[in-house]
Amino acid sequence: MKHFSLRSLTVRATLAFALISCLVVSGLGLYLYSSVKQALNMRADYTLIGRVEHFRNLLHDLYNVRQMEARPAIFESMLGNEQDVRIFRRPGEPPFIKINPDGMEPPKMVPIPVEQSLTINSLYTGERPDGIRVRWVTALADVGDNGGTVEITAAYVMVQEEMVLASYRRRVIESIALTILLTTLLGFLLLRRGLQPLTTMSNRAAEISPANLSLRLPDNDAPSELRGLVLSFNAMLDRLQTGYEHLSQFSADLSHEIRTPINVLMGQTQVALGKTRTVDEYEQLLESNLEEFRRLAHIVENILFLSRIDQDLTAIERTPLVLSDELHKIADYFEGLAQEREIDFEVLVSGTGYANPVMWRRAVNNLVINAIRHGESGSTIRLYAQADERGSTVTVENKSSALPQGDLSHLFSRFYRGDKSRSEYTESNGLGLALVQAIMTIHGGSATASASSEGLVRFSLWFPVASSSETHHKDIPQI
Repeated sequence: MKHFSLRSLTVRATLAFALISCLVVSGLGLYLYSSVKQALNMRADYTLIGRVEHFRNLLHDLYNVRQMEARPAIFESMLGNEQDVRIFRRPGEPPFIKINPDGMEPPKMVPIPVEQSLTINSLYTGERPDGIRVRWVTALADVGDNGGTVEITAAYVMVQEEMVLASYRRRVIESIALTILLTTLLGFLLLRRGLQPLTTMSNRAAEISPANLSLRLPDNDAPSELRGLVLSFNAMLDRLQTGYEHLSQFSADLSHEIRTPINVLMGQTQVALGKTRTVDEYEQLLESNLEEFRRLAHIVENILFLSRIDQDLTAIERTPLVLSDELHKIADYFEGLAQEREIDFEVLVSGTGYANPVMWRRAVNNLVINAIRHGESGSTIRLYAQADERGSTVTVENKSSALPQGDLSHLFSRFYRGDKSRSEYTESNGLGLALVQAIMTIHGGSATASASSEGLVRFSLWFPVASSSETHHKDIPQI
């Protein structure tokens, strides 16, 4: 029954098509009926006028009225239907010829003078008791040269015309009904066939589920009107599949990252509860647990920040940054950690950049931490920066073991680790470079990585100059 519901597009379009067909055919039928009626009325009027003018001519050829009275049958049967009216009289006298089968009462009419020709405007309209239209006229006619004057009253009863119009009206109504029936049926069949691609799309869409996200709507044989919709829907499915796969991988990695500190906390606590411990041992346990809690808090904080980036909820306020001062501060801050691995810093910088200070420092800090973590002992980390009217570029370069080209495309992925050494020397949860990428996304800039066969790894951050329409937002996470 749902196929015949008023909510069905096929049914609604069919009803609309049937209504349009009904209006068009009815209008055409009414126009043709009116045209035929007008033509028949005009034909009847001219027939009546021609008949009366013929009587006028006949009377003019007579010598006197007595000739007409002597042969009334000639005028009684001349040029008329059985229902027509023909009345001849002298002015002010009773009729000497009266043909009025239905006994109709003539309307009050002004006789048309002898010298005036009859026109359609000379006629009067009346009706028989049964509603049939009757056209009347009365006119004066001369008999011979000096034979007197006769008043002619005539009427044309439109019986045949009414029969023709009734038959035509019936046929028009039958044609309208048949046309509506056929157009409704054919329109329904054609619409069902024409909308079949929508049914196919609906069936295919019903097959798409989280376990089967690779299905797409067919677009090769889609009608041109639906092709744009199909392509847009498939593009949406591509984005959903990418997001779903990303979310699944993210959830799996997150579970793995959180499980490790939780297991450590549980194991240490269970061991401590196995027997009575000294106060120093409990303090050491609490300090160790506190470090794990800090690690968990750091992971949660970074995840929340990345989540806000994904939802485009974060807007930033940019300020001018003296690149030389900022990079020298970062080099001084990490100098102790770098010396533990016998790594030096080289800073070459000029110009002024525009960025959110907190985010800018976090992004560069993460790159420096990454360089220290993977840099070869005794190598140098080079910090470069330059600015122009379009924006500023910050580059962190270090010597490391050869980095496979396949790793470059994943370096900015969340929870990605190229090797286990990424957790040495500094805290690592696989989110550092992902945060860098997120920060660059907020700024509308870019983050790139490259590696040479000699093991020279270079990370570059490009910060564009803030536009005048930049939106300011104070609720920025402290990362």
